[in-house]
Amino acid sequence: MELSGLRTMCIALLAATIGVTAVHPVSAEEPTKDLLAAQIRDQGFPCSKPVSAQRDLALSKPDEAVWVLKCENGAYRIRLVPDMAARVKRLD
Repeated sequence: MELSGLRTMCIALLAATIGVTAVHPVSAEEPTKDLLAAQIRDQGFPCSKPVSAQRDLALSKPDEAVWVLKCENGAYRIRLVPDMAARVKRLD
């Protein structure tokens, strides 16, 4: 293959890789509302239909993320600590 063809192929591959990254900006470390709802259901809290999940930056710490999960039937503050069960508090 000649140099210009190889260069074109490399540029196309790089553009495709960047495009895939730009389309999927969600970090693997950021849980979705559905994953948070599954976590608290596993711990005995009802949340049949999660509505939203917002990270509470004021209460979060390194390696200890705090989320507010709103479900159709209530809201919860969830503290996620690696390798431990989530600490869940029902919000009224």
